[in-house]
Amino acid sequence: MDLRKIKKLIDLLEESNLAEIEIKEGEESVRLARVPKGGVAMSLPPPAPLHLEHAARPAAPMPMASPVEAATGGAARPAPDLPDGHVVRSPMVGTFYASPAPDKPAFVSVGQSVKQGDTLGIVEAMKMFNPIEAEVSGTVLAIKCESGQPVEFDQPLFVIG
Repeated sequence: MDLRKIKKLIDLLEESNLAEIEIKEGEESVRLARVPKGGVAMSLPPPAPLHLEHAARPAAPMPMASPVEAATGGAARPAPDLPDGHVVRSPMVGTFYASPAPDKPAFVSVGQSVKQGDTLGIVEAMKMFNPIEAEVSGTVLAIKCESGQPVEFDQPLFVIG
């Protein structure tokens, strides 16, 4: 599909009240979905499905801070099995993939040097593949999930030191 057509579809989505557009041309297809500005896409467990593309901003109760989080301003999270370093956490609920395809090598491995912005893995959520990027430069100290396994929001995925 031509890049100009995709850009026109993006403009059409932004100018309309549509939450999602899917176009198929032969074997090619493009699906665009709107995410509320300033909002965070969240998944809730069944049986109460929530379609965020129709909600202006989700109303969710704020979890209470633990005494450790309250004392440190929410910066500390107890994680006894994580090595010291920057923890990259899952931004959403979904399925983690370590490589771009089953027959391809993993994006990163333990001991590999990465730069800020490098792709570490992918989380698939609602048939959308979301790259997980390194937030800091350094060395991958730990990979805390296996390819093909479900992940939760805020679950530790990588540790970079």
